[in-house]
Amino acid sequence: MSDLATSRGPAPLYFGMRGDRLAVSALFLVNGFLVGSWAPKIPVLMARLDITESIMGLLILVFGLGSIAMMPVIGALTARHGSAPLLKPATLALLPMLFLLTLAPELITTAVVVFVFGGLIGGMDVAMNTNAVAVEKRMKRAIMSSCHGFWSLGALLGAALGGVLLGSLGEIAHGLIVTVLATAAALFALPLLAQDQPTPETKAATPLKFPRSPLPYLVGIMALFSMIPEGAILDWSALFLQREHGAGIELAALGFAAFSATMAIMRFAGDIIRQKLGAVLTLRICGGFALTGMVLAALAPVPELAILGFAIAGIGISNIVPIAFSAAGNLPGIPSGIGLSIVTVMGYSGILVAPSAIGFIAEHTGFSPVLMGTAALVLVTLGLSSLARYANFSAE
Repeated sequence: MSDLATSRGPAPLYFGMRGDRLAVSALFLVNGFLVGSWAPKIPVLMARLDITESIMGLLILVFGLGSIAMMPVIGALTARHGSAPLLKPATLALLPMLFLLTLAPELITTAVVVFVFGGLIGGMDVAMNTNAVAVEKRMKRAIMSSCHGFWSLGALLGAALGGVLLGSLGEIAHGLIVTVLATAAALFALPLLAQDQPTPETKAATPLKFPRSPLPYLVGIMALFSMIPEGAILDWSALFLQREHGAGIELAALGFAAFSATMAIMRFAGDIIRQKLGAVLTLRICGGFALTGMVLAALAPVPELAILGFAIAGIGISNIVPIAFSAAGNLPGIPSGIGLSIVTVMGYSGILVAPSAIGFIAEHTGFSPVLMGTAALVLVTLGLSSLARYANFSAE
């Protein structure tokens, strides 16, 4: 692109993949791996600090607040300086956080580390999505869905390995091994990152302020209204299946598992589908699956059908957010970092903030009406689906 100070030579290949694409994919994997490694650590942390579920809930909220606080800051800085100069220090600062959390001796120190951990996770998220947009522009083809697929894979690996290591070797060994593995992958990836620093002229012309154009906020609504259903399934599907269908814990756990499995598979397929069908049609098809799945889950007479509904919803939700992020990074007249920071903050609030409101509403109405309400939100995303055209690369 004319506003980027980048090299024009052919990209080197590693394991049959362009180096810049492999690098950003690996960083999505690392980010997801660290988040996935945090999840099984929660009960161990509660036992070590002797804290209640309510206090742990506040720590999880602190993690989310750290992410939301850092996302717009990193987004503004990437708009001014490019994603690579921000992604490197953010990644290197993030790598020891899980181990520092393991060493935190009491609650206040733990809360500070959790806030910084969440902030660096969120800041890295904005920067690596911006870098993925830069690679998409170079390749003139979609890669965002598979990048998010690598995040899902990393989260799965982190959660699975965490359970094994915590159970067999203990908390300190788990923190150390996870940190070493994540560091090795990051040190391999960082030198291969796409360099997307703006030219001095573009840098000087980039104001660090919220854009007046409604486009990033509308794309943010698309992301938000597809991530609220994701947050609802993540936090409440097991309880929904237990309370409203009488499912045992093993069957109830399959709700989110089925959703996660179909979402991960479809994210790795999503780039090819988007390239063939275009972003708008792909998003509309995905929205149809998401709507169908949420309605089926809400109205299912037996738990097995509800689980099938969650699986269908995973097919649909899988690629809506990657398309929204690609569109946010390509909005006319808006730097990628600014557009992505707005959409990322709006979207992730659907997972970090909305589930608490969902729990409050469900306590008074039950979960079926809430799931129907989240399905209605998908209709708004479908109504805004024409904005997905900014995620297309065929015209470049």
